[in-house]
Formats: sequence, C-alpha cells, structure tokens
Amino acid sequence: MAAAKIDSGSVFRGIGRWGTVSKRALDPQSVNVIIKQRVEMIGLDSGEFSAHELRSGYLTEAANRGIPLPEAMEQSRHRSVQQASSYYNNATRRGGTASHIDQLFLQFWSSYPQLQG
Repeated sequence: MAAAKIDSGSVFRGIGRWGTVSKRALDPQSVNVIIKQRVEMIGLDSGEFSAHELRSGYLTEAANRGIPLPEAMEQSRHRSVQQASSYYNNATRRGGTASHIDQLFLQFWSSYPQLQG
C-alpha cells in the first residue's frame, strides 16, 4: 500500500504501462482473471480459486479477529447484511465449542487405553 501510495479507496487497481497506479478499482472480472493466472503459474487448479474467495475470506477472517460486522462490510463493500453475516455465523460456528468435538474425542479416547483394543 505504501509503495503504491494508496492511503484510501480500493486495494486492487489498474496499473498503466508506465507504472502509474489508477484511482479506479479493478472490476471483479479482472481480479478473477489475475487470480486464476497466478494460481496456474504456481501449478494449482485455477478452477478452485476465484475473486469471491477474497471477499468471503476477508469477512471470515474479520469475524475470527472480532472486527464488528458493519466495519468489515464497509471494507468489503457488502450491501447485504444477511449475506455478510453468514460468513460471520460460519466463523463463529467453526470457533465454538462444538467445533472442537474431534479434539475432545481424542482426549477421551487417549484417557481410556482399555477401549483401544
């Protein structure tokens, strides 16, 4: 951000042939093309990656870090509270007590060697 001299606005912007960073955001299709090209360059299946993961991943990480939903929505530019909150709800479920059931099971199992056959 500092090198591009971006202090506000969109992170993903066009770059002219002389290295000039545009004030306008890249359109979602351009971001998608760039992501798929870069993924292919490192040998991964580009069909498994898209620009959508950037937005959804951002909201999930914001939820994991305790950032308030309205603040995260301002950054991600989600207009639908219902859609944005679904990422928060998923993050909350993954971090809740029930998400650690496999660890609890392993602790239980290791506590009773006689059950291990």
